[in-house]
Amino acid sequence: MNSSFSDLHFLAANASLALIEEAFLAPKPGLVDRRSSGSHSDMDLTLMERSAQCLEPFFLEMAKVSWGREVDAVLREEIGLIGREAEAQMLSVTGGVNTHKGAIWSLGLCSSVLASHQMNTSKRRFFQDIAKLASTEDRKASSQKPTHGQTVKQLHGLTGAKEEAQGGFPHIVYASLPMLHHSRKRGCSEESARINSLLALTASLNDTCVAYRGGLEALRGLQKKSREFLQAGGLESKDGERILEELDTWSRARRVSPGGAADLLATTLFIDKFSSIRIN
Repeated sequence: MNSSFSDLHFLAANASLALIEEAFLAPKPGLVDRRSSGSHSDMDLTLMERSAQCLEPFFLEMAKVSWGREVDAVLREEIGLIGREAEAQMLSVTGGVNTHKGAIWSLGLCSSVLASHQMNTSKRRFFQDIAKLASTEDRKASSQKPTHGQTVKQLHGLTGAKEEAQGGFPHIVYASLPMLHHSRKRGCSEESARINSLLALTASLNDTCVAYRGGLEALRGLQKKSREFLQAGGLESKDGERILEELDTWSRARRVSPGGAADLLATTLFIDKFSSIRIN
């Protein structure tokens, strides 16, 4: 493996950093942030930060095994094994709380594909290879009890994190990244741009975390209110700020939290860090 030590560590550190940045971002509806635990009784900011930090060595290992490699079934199985080890470590650190399972999946895929191209690829090829890797069967994965996302898929016919990645992260490509860049061009603060990016996700994503806790009614309500926020001009408008406060109250009252969107926002922030560096 002829890899750059600094590149590998830079990649892994930024994967962990993206999770921390997402956690600290405020105000977020129903999610843990630097103000409160949102709709969660089992998570707080300190726990989220510890979880993010414990995952960095696993993102590093995924990058190492992927460096300069072809995206194929063998690589899929290798990073799958590392991902399961990362999940076990996360649960150990958090006392059994699922803080970042979805993010291990999405950021793990991104770390692997970016390393496979030795940190230099086109956005089109990057997302194509994400879809290819996510769609490749992991023959070494053992059968486990259904996840919340799988349960929701069976109940309501919704797609989840697996299908999002298999499609090449369409909600990142067409919603969160464009909104992030558009908000910056409008002169929004970085925090406002990131909040707008999150709400661009909740406006359209079928977030299985929300559907699992609140059913389809809660999911559609979250999407509707998120669209109202965006139509009002986002966080740096008075109406947008008011709607976001209402959405947070609404989310807490229903004990729903858009964890799927939060994972995709962290992934968006990670990809954005490289879009100005080596994803050309």
